[in-house]
Amino acid sequence: MPSLIFSNMDDCTDTKDVCVWTALQQEATAYAAREVAMSSLLHATILDQDNLGGALINHLSEKLATSDFSALKMRNVLSEALDTDAGLIACVARDLEAVKDRDPACHSHLQCFLYFKGFMAIQTHRFAHALLNEGRDLVAFHLQNRSSELFGVDINPAAKIGCGVMLDHATGFVMGETATVGDDCSILQGVTLGGTGKAEEDRHPKIGDRVLIGANASVLGNIRIGDGAKIAAGSVVLKPVDDNCTVAGVPAKPVGGPCCGNPASSMDQTLEDN
Repeated sequence: MPSLIFSNMDDCTDTKDVCVWTALQQEATAYAAREVAMSSLLHATILDQDNLGGALINHLSEKLATSDFSALKMRNVLSEALDTDAGLIACVARDLEAVKDRDPACHSHLQCFLYFKGFMAIQTHRFAHALLNEGRDLVAFHLQNRSSELFGVDINPAAKIGCGVMLDHATGFVMGETATVGDDCSILQGVTLGGTGKAEEDRHPKIGDRVLIGANASVLGNIRIGDGAKIAAGSVVLKPVDDNCTVAGVPAKPVGGPCCGNPASSMDQTLEDN
C-alpha cells in the first residue's frame, strides 16, 4: 500500500507541533473529500479544532469517557492537565512523527492519531502524569485504569516517558511506578518494565535514549539500560546494559558486536552472529 503523504515535513519551518498539525489538517481534508462517510468524524476531530492540543483533547475525551465521567468532564480535566505542562504537546508531536517515520504500517499521521492505540495510550499517560504532578492522584489513576481497559496498556501515572517514543502494537505493555523511558525509544508489544520485591523504593528500570525493546521482553529491577541499546524479543533483563549494547536471552546477555547508534529508529531486530 503506498504511503499517503499530503505535506512535506522536511520543508516545514514551523515548530514540530505546528508542522504535525498542518500535516494532520491536510490529510483530514483530503480524506474527508474521498471518504464521505468519514467526513463528520474528521471535521469534529481535526478540521473543526484550533490546534494539535485541542484535537488531541477532543479525541481522547470521546475515547476515555464513561457513563459516570462524561466526555465534557473529561475534556475539562485534560485541558486543565495541559495547562500545567507546557512541553506536553511538543512531545505529542514528536511521538506522532516517530510512529510515522518508523512504522511501515503507518501510512499517514492521521491514521496513527485516530487509531493507533500505542500512541493514544502514551498520550493518556502524559495527561495522567501531569495531573499526578498537580496532586490530583485519583483522576490520574482513573485515566490509567481507562487506558488499561481500552488499550491493553498499563502505565503507572508516576512513570516518566520522554519524547519521540513509539509504542508499537502496544498490547500488554506494563510500566511500573518508578520506571523511566528516555527520548526516541521504540517499544513493542508485551514489554514489561517491572520491579523486583515490594519495598516502596526506586525499584524499576531506567531506559536511556534511542533504545529498542523487542516484543515480550521483560526488564526488571532498578537497572539502567544504556543509550542506543537493543533488547531482543523475549529476553529477561536483570542486569544493567551498556550504551550501544545488544542483549538477548533468559537471562539476557550481550550478543554480537556493538549496536548501531539508533536501533529505535532503524527498528532492526535481527542479531549479528558472534
